[in-house]
Amino acid sequence: MDENKIKRINVLYHKSKEQGLTEEEKKEQKLLRTEYIAAFRNNLRSQLDHIDIEEKDGSITNLGEKFGKKD
Repeated sequence: MDENKIKRINVLYHKSKEQGLTEEEKKEQKLLRTEYIAAFRNNLRSQLDHIDIEEKDGSITNLGEKFGKKD
């Protein structure tokens, strides 16, 4: 998600608190928030997929392989 979209989310948030949003702005806000959450989840999943832990027996387990989605 690019910086302009994040700025737009913030603008819509502040406007909603000050004077309220039109129906079109509410739809835009919902769409942008959904996109932001999806990007956040993808980023977090990517980070978790690259974490390795050492088990007590000395073996290495990749958390992405162990708990990731099975497609």
